[in-house]
Amino acid sequence: MKDQVPAAMPQCFENWCRRFDDVFSRQKQRQEFRVYLGDCWVRVSAKPEPTGHKYSRWLLQQLRHFLNNAPWDEVKLNNRRLEVMHQCRQTTPSQGFTLIVDDSGHRKSGAATDGVGRQYIGEIGKTDNGIVLLTTYLYDGVRCLPLDVALYQHASLFEQGKADPNFQKKPDLALDLVDQCLKRGYRPGVTVIDAGYGNNTPFLKQLESRNLTYVAAIAKTAKLLLKHQVMSLLVSRD
Repeated sequence: MKDQVPAAMPQCFENWCRRFDDVFSRQKQRQEFRVYLGDCWVRVSAKPEPTGHKYSRWLLQQLRHFLNNAPWDEVKLNNRRLEVMHQCRQTTPSQGFTLIVDDSGHRKSGAATDGVGRQYIGEIGKTDNGIVLLTTYLYDGVRCLPLDVALYQHASLFEQGKADPNFQKKPDLALDLVDQCLKRGYRPGVTVIDAGYGNNTPFLKQLESRNLTYVAAIAKTAKLLLKHQVMSLLVSRD
């Protein structure tokens, strides 16, 4: 593995990876983290076309184990990433940033991956077999930085359906992501909500209870009550 991607990376790559070493309990995991991250970097930065690396079957098995079964905590890893992001001047969010709450669905075959099932898939605009993720991003006019992610588990994936205690609706997951942002001390100037939540009155009221100004799409038939002090900006769809 030492002859793979990390060996060809600049010293700054190794210096950055060391900030995450204590997140992993084993040296092998630290090395696999570097291999995976280095390959992602190479593929994104390659011009004009990403060439990637031809991995051996053994190495692919090791990386598959690292991503799916190795005993490291993805929440702890993400929290460390945000700590590192906040320490760097180029990636520290400026005051009054915009918090973007996004809901994205992608087609995926099979059923081995958590969250995969027949549900509405946004990228194709219809119900199909796929996976849905909710994400939050920080945008300050210059930088767009990923914050948190949550996997949506469709009710059909639970034995008791919507009555299952582990089932969470999308608006509830979105609100959890917003609360995670606030708990970190990030206070957005404006929160931009995925269009699918603009007509969810309880969700919007929860945002208002947190004193958040938001922008959301609503149905043309929605009835609005305008008060003297408007806390929310509602944008109607065309």
